[in-house]
Amino acid sequence: METTRLDDEAAEAAPLFENRDWRLHADGLEHRETGYFIDRDAMGAKRPDGHWEWPLHLSEKSWCGVRSFREAFTAALDAFGIAPDRKLTLSFALGFGTRVGGAAPDAFVPLADLVRLRAPAPPMSVRPLVAASA
Repeated sequence: METTRLDDEAAEAAPLFENRDWRLHADGLEHRETGYFIDRDAMGAKRPDGHWEWPLHLSEKSWCGVRSFREAFTAALDAFGIAPDRKLTLSFALGFGTRVGGAAPDAFVPLADLVRLRAPAPPMSVRPLVAASA
């Protein structure tokens, strides 16, 4: 049985990972429909508060579905040897929100729409206990 090898150029062009919306290449992550590109060297970018830049930034894009982006982004981190931390999950939750019912695969609601501050409860009046007399 004879095997053939891809030439170097074709091997470099072959995606390392792909899903319905994203392709991971050796030099970064590309949105298939829009061509939006995150460079490999910028993949681990974090904000001064430690939250990850890309989940927060991409959550503002109407064309970015959270499930396919999360899958592709974590594949990119793995492929590029970038270790995720607990702020990555928080960054996705802050940006894309929390899943609230519904059958739509990307039906997420921003966390701020779910969390409402409540007015403090009025102080309870406390009456002293009186010992029962015999």
